[in-house]
Amino acid sequence: MTLRAVSFQEISKILEVTDALGLNREWVEIPLSPENPGLVRRLSNGKLEIIVDAEQPFDQWLTVLPTQIQQAQGS
Repeated sequence: MTLRAVSFQEISKILEVTDALGLNREWVEIPLSPENPGLVRRLSNGKLEIIVDAEQPFDQWLTVLPTQIQQAQGS
């Protein structure tokens, strides 16, 4: 099932992950349009962009998000 838009509920779950990692919410960007593949990257302004994967089941993608965040931060 293809995800067409990121809902408020999904954003809340992503923010729970970033909160647990100690990230400031003001430095996290979550586009409302998912892409295939999803992506976590550091932007030129220093913010962390988290693009939800459109093809992978959201809850499954969410389990690997902490690792993707750490990789994007270089840790």
